[in-house]
Amino acid sequence: MGTGTTGTARKARRAGGRAAVWGGAAALALPLAVVAWGGTAEAASCNLSTGPYQRQVEKFLGRPVDGRQSAADCAAVRAFQRSHAISPAQGYAGPLTWRAMSTMLAQRAAGTTPNRAGACPVNRGRIACVDLTRQLSWIQDGAALKYGPVPVRTGKDGTETRTGLKRIYHRSIDHWSTVYNVSMPYAQFFDGGIAFHSTAKSMWNPPGSGGCVNMRSADAKAYWNLLGKGEDVYVYGRKPGT
Repeated sequence: MGTGTTGTARKARRAGGRAAVWGGAAALALPLAVVAWGGTAEAASCNLSTGPYQRQVEKFLGRPVDGRQSAADCAAVRAFQRSHAISPAQGYAGPLTWRAMSTMLAQRAAGTTPNRAGACPVNRGRIACVDLTRQLSWIQDGAALKYGPVPVRTGKDGTETRTGLKRIYHRSIDHWSTVYNVSMPYAQFFDGGIAFHSTAKSMWNPPGSGGCVNMRSADAKAYWNLLGKGEDVYVYGRKPGT
């Protein structure tokens, strides 16, 4: 067979080329297409329904508090959701988003006196406290605050971080989990496979860990330097949503 191009084939190629050029132009135009409610195609992925926590979410984000979802509200909520990998990130003021925000508010309210209620023992010397309800942790020595409080990400529903008085029994600065096949830097184990360790995930990323107390890298490193084998850990409260 010959390798030359027939006239019919040349015409087909020209027609295909025109179609490709038109298709490319259309694709470039799509992001600017105006959708029915007046936004762009990109904004169309926003959920413009008013959520059950609309007013609370608007107030948290510094938006006008009118209890009605707007395109601007949706964009602000969606940005918050994306920053903490809350799915689906569609800007809807639902329970999962409000749970993250209300936890942040409780953490802010703790200020520099996280043990104001005296729930974590003050008669055991140096101890790491973990409040599941507020998703907070800190290190105290007696009644004196030594580090924190810092936000943490504890076990999800079904793999909750167990409560009670524990003790650090093993430390591994560059630990690798064979169960989850992930890195667990600055791991300090205090209850079976449950440990303090750093993670790259947001502390407000739902639904939570497999039981460990996840921390930001700087906080996990500080815990590593301030604690040691045999130190007490006290876990109490109940994580919202579990």
